[in-house]
Amino acid sequence: MSITTKIHIEHERLALVPTLQNLEDIAIRVITQGNTDPGSTVFPFLIKYRDRDRLEEMLDVDPTVQSYELVDWTDQTGIYYIEHTPETKLISSVVTDVNGFLVHTETKGNGWLVRLLLPDREALNTIWEYANENDISLDIIEIYGNTDTGGESSYGLTDEQRTALTTAYENGYFGEPRDISLNEVAAEIGLSSTAMSGRLRRGMRNLIAATIIDREE
Repeated sequence: MSITTKIHIEHERLALVPTLQNLEDIAIRVITQGNTDPGSTVFPFLIKYRDRDRLEEMLDVDPTVQSYELVDWTDQTGIYYIEHTPETKLISSVVTDVNGFLVHTETKGNGWLVRLLLPDREALNTIWEYANENDISLDIIEIYGNTDTGGESSYGLTDEQRTALTTAYENGYFGEPRDISLNEVAAEIGLSSTAMSGRLRRGMRNLIAATIIDREE
């Protein structure tokens, strides 16, 4: 079953992160292309920033930028074709390798917020392993199955979050009063109470996002 997932990635050598870290109130997103060479290091970006000269000064010294070409500048918004240096860390190639698509990519915090369409969970695991091998911080914000393919929905949960929630529920953690403490339910699956608390919190957040909140929000 295909899945849609939203992830946040961080690393100091991800594309344009040095520029992002040095310019306040800058917003960058990748302009989606219908056909992209899997090995390409040149991408179109839409960049919103109040000072074009200052922006291009930063692009000139950004270690992830090999070269750039301005296509248009209107109302403090520029469209640039940017070629990345060989040292730049990109996930686009591994996403293409697993037959996935980058549906939407924009900056958030000191990294990139990426919405992916992937053929299955194994593809997501491949991307996760690639991130670990390249010291890229990867946080899965939400994940849900595309039920129109006929499979079972994941309801926004990773396998680990599903296990944590199921274990907590079956052992009475959500009862009133509770039948088991957080420490005890964490011990059931070999986690610390802190890790268990975080996994339950993220799981409930993803479950709400996938079932109650409008996905576009």
